[in-house]
Amino acid sequence: MLKLEIVTPEKRVIDETVESVTVPTATGEAGILTSHAPLISALKPGILSYSNKGVTAKLAVSGGFVEVSGDQVSVMTDTAENADEIDVEAARAMRSDAEKTLAATASASIEETEAIREQLDAANARLELAAGR
Repeated sequence: MLKLEIVTPEKRVIDETVESVTVPTATGEAGILTSHAPLISALKPGILSYSNKGVTAKLAVSGGFVEVSGDQVSVMTDTAENADEIDVEAARAMRSDAEKTLAATASASIEETEAIREQLDAANARLELAAGR
């Protein structure tokens, strides 16, 4: 079993024992099971899922970090929302704004548009989770 802790600047979102965790890292999704190798990685906006006794729960997370040490998984993220907490209209507006900004800065470098692309990824993750996918 894994001890999962998810913390935002405002609150401790999750503090429980789970069987597995999947996190969206900067290099792709990382699945974490008991006895996972030590890991520290940046999070990218996406959907974090965790399972216990055959039940899977999901949260939309934004930037931050994940650390795995022993059977402890610590996630420090800017935001973590379950489907019920997501304001769909605000997420759609955020996605629309990000898409317009990216279109207006099409000639900019990848580094210059990184923050905008992360905003778009965060909006898409929130909308995906709210839609139940």
